[in-house]
Amino acid sequence: MDKSSQRELLPVGEACSIPEVMEDLAQALSGNGAALGFGKLESTHVPEGIAVVIGTSGSTGKPKQVGLSSSALLASARASHTFLAAEFGHIWSLLLPMTHIAAVNVLVRSLELGTIPLDLRSAKEFPQADFTAIVPTQLFRALNGDTQLLKHLCNARAVLVGGAALPEAIRTKSHALGINVVSTYGMTETSGGCVYDGKSLPGVDVAISENGRIKIKGSTLATTYLGNQEAWASSLSDEWFVTNDIGSFIDGKLFVEGRADDIIISGGEKISLDVVESILHSNFPDSEFAAFSIADAEWGSSLQIAIASAQSVSTQEITRVLANTLGDVAKPKGFLMLSSLPTIGIGKIDRKALTQRKLQEGSHS
Repeated sequence: MDKSSQRELLPVGEACSIPEVMEDLAQALSGNGAALGFGKLESTHVPEGIAVVIGTSGSTGKPKQVGLSSSALLASARASHTFLAAEFGHIWSLLLPMTHIAAVNVLVRSLELGTIPLDLRSAKEFPQADFTAIVPTQLFRALNGDTQLLKHLCNARAVLVGGAALPEAIRTKSHALGINVVSTYGMTETSGGCVYDGKSLPGVDVAISENGRIKIKGSTLATTYLGNQEAWASSLSDEWFVTNDIGSFIDGKLFVEGRADDIIISGGEKISLDVVESILHSNFPDSEFAAFSIADAEWGSSLQIAIASAQSVSTQEITRVLANTLGDVAKPKGFLMLSSLPTIGIGKIDRKALTQRKLQEGSHS
């Protein structure tokens, strides 16, 4: 491949110091240095217009190399700061792994504010910061025993929470404790969160397609999938990036109902795994849940519930709540008790891993 019109792609490891990464990122965004790659990468060079590449498995488990321009990343950072009323000199804290867009965004935002983020990825003590970004799992842990993190979040001007659905019960509890939670929706292809508390950021348009899919266009969109331009082209429709999420607008705000591929057919009835999880989180806010399915000769797909909790949770009560809310079709056919839930990336439940774990458990019973 002719690399004369290409730009070198410099991989960034988790162990790299934040000040060094910030310096390289500034060069990458200005076009004066190599592009930076985060996560799992296959490419060594990128087109000139690409400043950052994020290697991600995505929610489907299919590897992607998402190429982002400096203009998209800077538009995202500036729109975020406009929403948050952030000012030059304000400080972000870094609580997420640098393999993901949410962490890269913290770095870009810090550059825009003329500061260096506090690297708290492995911290035991948490100094005060103006802003931070976390996933719902981290917020859950702060509300359930991690007092140092809880204090850090309470002292921040705003806490962005994204990467997965934020249960309403957790949001309510957070607000009651004084945490200014801002729920975000977006993906690597949109330079991370581009919808804050149901409202799209400046420069971003959000709409619902005829089949209920959320679609997004605007200044924060990625440029391409490196090595798979066909897949990128197929994800676009008249300049809209069509997501795999089902959504609707309620009172002018975007409501994300779940992923299109997270709906199972059990006994001839449709069940949304996301809806099941939402109901459980609302009724049992001190525990973590994941809904998944396994193939079943009788049901087609049988609903299973994974539970991670420091305290005892009644499976009979879970069954009663789901049946009362969604009908008998939502009665779980099995349960999986775990110390923690497996995830893909940051915060997204790995349902395939749960299915495999349940099948292995069954084979040994």
